[in-house]
Amino acid sequence: MGYRILEKRTLGPGSNLFVIEAPHVARSARPGQFVILRAYEEGERIPLTLADTDKEKGTVSIIFQVVGKTTKYLSLLKVGDNISDLLGPLGNPTEIENFGTIAALGGGFGTAVLYPLLKALKEAGNYVITINGARNEKLLLLEDELKKLSDEYYVTTDDGSKGVKGFVTDLLKKFLEEGRRIDRVFAVGPVPMMKAASDLTRKYKIKTIVSLNPIMVDGTGMCGSCRVEIGGETKFACVDGPEFDAHKVNFDLLMKRLRMYEEEEKISLDRFEKNINRGK
Repeated sequence: MGYRILEKRTLGPGSNLFVIEAPHVARSARPGQFVILRAYEEGERIPLTLADTDKEKGTVSIIFQVVGKTTKYLSLLKVGDNISDLLGPLGNPTEIENFGTIAALGGGFGTAVLYPLLKALKEAGNYVITINGARNEKLLLLEDELKKLSDEYYVTTDDGSKGVKGFVTDLLKKFLEEGRRIDRVFAVGPVPMMKAASDLTRKYKIKTIVSLNPIMVDGTGMCGSCRVEIGGETKFACVDGPEFDAHKVNFDLLMKRLRMYEEEEKISLDRFEKNINRGK
């Protein structure tokens, strides 16, 4: 039977949004949680953040970038097609309360995490400063959606094609140097960006939360694939996270673990694309 794709949207080069029929997930999902998806019966299991949910319609939204065989396969699916398995919601939800002024940093596909997070933080009464960053203008995601949830909305691009030229942390640093009060920071995106945000906010003693997406297999704490070092202790991102205090994360070790299967993933994608071209 599977989980039916009700809507498919292209967000940018190699990036897609699916709205999927999954009532049991939509019913209990909260900001910060994720799902483990298996595209077809013999396929691998991959973790994807829940970008949005609609409890009344029984749907969930996921955003993914084509980076490997599974995401390439997903990108070829159409409205009406089924995804084999969708396990969730998994992980611990975000701690939501009125912190005061929060700065939310999104890098690339980290913005998929920001959308449900900002909705909840805004409803809790926070003043929301959002900094949305990408390598270039074409790779910026969910701009309209994030603007509506933000009291202040800024864009940074590496090449200066839109907004401020530079990184999201450059703009955050500017605000802090100007003496702006920020009570909590949420940073979601590439590991180097989250590490840079952590290094910056540590100096100002601002609690910073990051969402980690290491290699995962089962998503229930049984396999140990998603282990990360937090405050000198081993934690599992799937059951202890995915969100952690940034100032306790061993980012260097995380980056090494994320590179473990780079070569195998490249080989798998190359073979899949060759089969597509041969019409298999």
